[in-house]
Parts: sequence; structure tokens; C-alpha cells
Amino acid sequence: MTDTSVLINFLAVDQTRLLLEHPRYDFMLTDHVRVEITEHYGDQFARLEAILLDGSLPQLTVNTPEELELFATLALQRRLGAGECAAIAAAVYRKCGVAIDDRAAIKHISRFYPDTHIETTQSIVVGLIRFGVLDVHQADHFKEQWQSHYRFRLPFRSFRDIL
Repeated sequence: MTDTSVLINFLAVDQTRLLLEHPRYDFMLTDHVRVEITEHYGDQFARLEAILLDGSLPQLTVNTPEELELFATLALQRRLGAGECAAIAAAVYRKCGVAIDDRAAIKHISRFYPDTHIETTQSIVVGLIRFGVLDVHQADHFKEQWQSHYRFRLPFRSFRDIL
């Protein structure tokens, strides 16, 4: 399950194929994540629509009573956005991992749902390098684009430094 933040990072550099071709994970998004992208990320929305139309990225609805209850509980706390709440609720009750970059959300998941696997943009890229799908030079290029144009920063100089 992917939250808006991770999906936007890959959409921004036009590299959603890396998520779609990931050797270990099958990414999905919720309706709430799609709405967040529609409302706040117009440039990336066209790219997202193309992948949704061809069926490459499954979209699901948070709609079971358990998911809706957790979604509402998280939303009422007003610390997380709707996309994060939906991604967490779906991941917890569908027993899948969640791709999310928000520190508060990660802390919440780790504390209350320790069995839910968490991936971040950074860990996904590191995994792609280790699987040989991406090389360090390409990953550093994306990192530079994220930092220069999209306000997403990673706390190291090069992916080589953390491998």
C-alpha cells in the first residue's frame, strides 16, 4: 500500500515503472491517495491517471468496517492526512506493508501496528539498487531532482554512503 508521499516522489521524476516492476512488492493505492494527488499535485496527476487507466497500479477503497473504524480514529487525531490514514488502515487490515515517508505516521505504525512492514522512498530505492534494477548513479540523480525541484530531502550525500 502506498501513501501519497512515496508515490509522488516516483511520479515527480517520472519513474513509477520502478514501483510497478519492483521485484519484491506489488504497490497499490487507496482512493484517498488518488484524491490527494488530484487536489495537490496537478503535474503528477496526469502520470498517475495513465497508470491507473492501463491497470498497472491497483486502486482500492477503504470500506470494511475495521478499515473505516481505524481510518476514522486516525483522522480524528488530526495528525495525519486522509491518504496516510487510508494507507495505514488498508495495510493493517489487509496484512500488507505500507510505503510512507511521514515520520509521525511511521512512528504511529511502529508503535501501534508493529507487525505492519514499513518502506520509505529511501528503503525502496536502496532495495532497487540491491536487486540490480537501479544503479547508484541513477538513484543519486533522482535524489538530486527530488532535492532541487520537489522539496524532498534525504539525509546523506549519495546512496553509495548508505549501501
